[in-house]
Amino acid sequence: MSTQYGNRPTDQQAAGTTGNMLSIIAIVLGVIAIVFFPIVFGVIGVILALIAKFVRHERLSTVALVVSAAGLVLGMILGAVVASA
Repeated sequence: MSTQYGNRPTDQQAAGTTGNMLSIIAIVLGVIAIVFFPIVFGVIGVILALIAKFVRHERLSTVALVVSAAGLVLGMILGAVVASA
């Protein structure tokens, strides 16, 4: 049976709308961690990336893990350099 909206099921979400949500949030937190509060944002980003990788098996989880870890480390280094200046 065809509706005026086509044959798309109405009870399901569109494909790809939440496929990489945790990974994207982890990437954003990793970038923010470079400048602001790396201990907070970097650690949360790494945790979300690990959940995305091992629980939800998202495609971008490896990228998110690398960016979050790099943001954590670079943010701490940048904070140490700024604090010592």
